[in-house]
Order: sequence, then C-alpha cells, then structure tokens
Amino acid sequence: MSGQALKGHLDMLLLAVLADGPQHGYGAIDELRRRSGEYFDLPEGTVYPALHRLEKAGYLVSSWSEASGRRRKTYSITRKGTNALTEQASSWSSFSAAVEKIVGGASWLTAT
Repeated sequence: MSGQALKGHLDMLLLAVLADGPQHGYGAIDELRRRSGEYFDLPEGTVYPALHRLEKAGYLVSSWSEASGRRRKTYSITRKGTNALTEQASSWSSFSAAVEKIVGGASWLTAT
C-alpha cells in the first residue's frame, strides 16, 4: 500500500493494535503485519513518528523496560486513545460501507 493511501489511517491502526495490550514499537509493527496478512509491512520511519505523535496527543503513554539486556519503550493506549479509536473506527466503518456500495457491485470489476 502506498504511503499516501495509508495516510490518515495509520493512527487508527496503531491504536487498534495497542488496544489489545501494550507493545513496543517493533511489536506494533509486527502485529500490524501479522493482522493484515503481511499487507501492512511498514518501516520504522513511518511507525515511530506516529507513535510519538499519538503519545503527544495523549492517546498513548509509554514506559521503558529492559528485555535481553536492551532497553525498549513500551506503548499503552489511554482512555482518551480508546475514545479516539472508537470514534475513528465508527467513521471508517461508515466510509468503507459507502465506498463498497459504489464500487462493490460495479460491472467493470468483472469485465475483461
């Protein structure tokens, strides 16, 4: 997926991943990849700025931990983040349903 197509949806996707439990950045990247069937294989340079932006907005909090001798930052969703996720997911459902009504049954999809 192009970065342009993902724009505006990455925050919702990250919040959804973190709604299931705290993750460090690499864990969130792996979870996005796994849940999307490898469709979202996003670079760190895309995900980490989004995590920082979400934290600054109050949607995430972070804490440092150590695993295998390495320090890593773990992100958790806040109540404000859960509320934002609920709102964004509802908006996405309405949008995607409307798009499906327009293109889902289009005759040109099966034309060769």
